[in-house]
Amino acid sequence: MAHEFRKREEEEELIKRYEESLKKNAGAFFDIDEYEIIIDYYLELSKHKKALTAVTQAMEQFPFSTGLMTLKAQIHTNLAQYAEAMELLEQARNLQPTDLEIFLSIGSIYSLQGKHKEAIAIYEEALPLSEEDHDEIYYNIGLAYQSMENYEQAIAAYKQSIEINLSHEGSLYELAFCLDVVGELENSLAYYKKFIDEDPYSAAAWYNLGIVCNKLERFEEAIEAYDFALAIDEGFASAHFNKGNSYMNLMQYAKALDEFKATIDIEGPSPEVYCCMGAAYENLEQFDLGIKYFQKATKLDPMYDEAWFGAGSCLEKQEKWYQALHFFNRAIKLNSQNAEYWKAAAHAEFKIGNTISSISAYEEASHLQPDDREIWLNWSFIHYEQGNYGKAVDVLSQGLDEMPDDAELFYRMTVYLIEAGQFKAALNFLENALLLNFEGHTVLFDFFQKVETQKALYKIIDQFRKDNQE
Repeated sequence: MAHEFRKREEEEELIKRYEESLKKNAGAFFDIDEYEIIIDYYLELSKHKKALTAVTQAMEQFPFSTGLMTLKAQIHTNLAQYAEAMELLEQARNLQPTDLEIFLSIGSIYSLQGKHKEAIAIYEEALPLSEEDHDEIYYNIGLAYQSMENYEQAIAAYKQSIEINLSHEGSLYELAFCLDVVGELENSLAYYKKFIDEDPYSAAAWYNLGIVCNKLERFEEAIEAYDFALAIDEGFASAHFNKGNSYMNLMQYAKALDEFKATIDIEGPSPEVYCCMGAAYENLEQFDLGIKYFQKATKLDPMYDEAWFGAGSCLEKQEKWYQALHFFNRAIKLNSQNAEYWKAAAHAEFKIGNTISSISAYEEASHLQPDDREIWLNWSFIHYEQGNYGKAVDVLSQGLDEMPDDAELFYRMTVYLIEAGQFKAALNFLENALLLNFEGHTVLFDFFQKVETQKALYKIIDQFRKDNQE
């Protein structure tokens, strides 16, 4: 701990010295290792332009450093300046024609540009250059094939990566995903078990089996596999973390918390683990602790949108609508393509009384996830509550265009049409709803409290039942 503290102090002093030299426009000298620390510092903060200034200055002092060229290319890539990045990498390759890192960087840029065949070609060109890191090369080949939706070739590449390095988490995760896509995950269990047969004391082999069982929703078996991994290697942080996720799926939240805490004890805090802890406390209805851990996640990574949303969700369950809305809006600002965020914000706006904002948010959510029944029901309900039955019908009609076989939408449309006085149309929708899901008709009585209306509806429904029994 003391060593880490001294290291951090030395880094802060170095950054301070560098920034002072920039202010004074003084040509201070830093060695190449110091420059790399400075550049990494800015990259970690996503200050790409400051990192670019630092690496440019470094290259003035060390013009033939391929490491700096590769680093500068990475910064250009982060800024989507692909031509500049590629030019630097070609210079570096001329100086170091067997440097694997350069090939991987070139392939990565091709992939970012959607040139996946070119990426595969450069990765394959790199294979004979080194006997090491082939697991990483095959992993990148797999990613390129996967981006082309060529899952069979991707699976073959990921398997080659795993054969070399059983602990390659990226290949393991993507392999399971691709096997799931092609419907072969269940059949692949034998493939994962063969590693255990070859070496029963391999923590990685048991861990991999746990990942697949978890993906197959065999959560108890997954936990058992993770337990074997942890019996072999008690410091296996990823096994603790994934075991925690399995407990979350089994709704055993207290046990999940124990595993997440063990993960932190081994490898220190991370936004992802704090976010999972927040979700566990939320499910235990310990909302204040949930908020605490979601906020811990945002302090470690202010761009972690799931943590902002999680905190908002805890506040929503406490009916603290104004505070919840603040967090939902922060999540939307970071990820505006998530329909759940817009839906939650819409609900909070509605509870606060901001009807126009609520309608606008539901509309946005409907574009992102048109097959979400709840969006259409809640959005149309706002108009219904205001007595604007025509508008409610219009919104729900859009929902039925997207979900033409959803019984609940048909029942709700029946309600709106009855209120609008369109009884013949209402009867048509009611008959369709009853055909789709007869038992769902009880929802109608939540909207009509008058005994006379309930009796009339029951008579129609009972007649329908009798007609369809004959």
